[in-house]
Amino acid sequence: MPHLSALPDHSLTALPPAIGTLAPRLSDPDPAVRRVAVLQLADLEDEASVPLLLDRLKTDPAPYVRAEAARTLASWEAEDVVPALAAALADPDREVAVAAAQALAELKEPASGAALLPWVTHDDPFVRASAWRGLRELRYAPAFEAAMAALSDAAAPVRREAVTVLGWLKRSEALPALAQATASDADTEVRRAAAGALGLAADASARDALLSALRDNAWQVREEAAQTLGKLKFAEAVPALVDALEDAYWQVRLQAARALGRIGDRRALAPLTVQLGHAISNLRKEAALSLGSLREPAALPALSAAANDADPEVRKAVRIALAQIGHPHGAA
Repeated sequence: MPHLSALPDHSLTALPPAIGTLAPRLSDPDPAVRRVAVLQLADLEDEASVPLLLDRLKTDPAPYVRAEAARTLASWEAEDVVPALAAALADPDREVAVAAAQALAELKEPASGAALLPWVTHDDPFVRASAWRGLRELRYAPAFEAAMAALSDAAAPVRREAVTVLGWLKRSEALPALAQATASDADTEVRRAAAGALGLAADASARDALLSALRDNAWQVREEAAQTLGKLKFAEAVPALVDALEDAYWQVRLQAARALGRIGDRRALAPLTVQLGHAISNLRKEAALSLGSLREPAALPALSAAANDADPEVRKAVRIALAQIGHPHGAA
């Protein structure tokens, strides 16, 4: 292993004193010493340490030192950092690859997308999925066509991450493909992610796919579909959401109640009132808030009766709802 002081562009004399003191430890024969030095560089939070950390990521023979360097480099979204982390996704040691993936997931600058996009076609599905995960929040427009193609990837994690990227890109031409993924992908998490991604536009194909997803075999998909229908405020979804208030899973019921409150349709009044007596306090709270959103005086008797609920969060929600409707005893 080369001694760090012999490497180009970051000689010890050019480094800030605190980093210069630590730098020799990065080439110590003991990997534990090198790892501690990486941790100490992380504590300094000085960008001047980036070349040293990149050297450890690329060349250190100890996997746990490379992994620590990858985790530390997550703090800097520099031009040379992103390609190095992307390359580390293919590190033969899983700990290093996972650390690099976690670091890339924290990227925020769209310009970083150029370094990640070539990795979405790598032979290893972990690398492909991790590259898509890193691209997720960047809204990197050139990734659109590749993300559409990745919906047919053999690996479910890759399809799931590609779906999420399409959701962030918010291009309406992706809606038919996302609707198809919501309806028929074999993987529950892909269907769930696709249902969430359909929230990018209030489109008829999105509405129909989400209504169908309310009947999915997996409750996680039904929950996501209810949440997205609420975001899109489809009045046509009210009957299906009312039915979802009787779902076997309270998580689905909660999202259905929230969606009905956001849509604000009077047809939800009686079904939401029933939920004020549910055993799950979170659902009672959501029902109260949604009843307040309806602003229907007809809800006042049921809300007044719930004002003494055993759960303080439910009582607070009831007070908010009463105030929204105009009851004198309501308070935010």
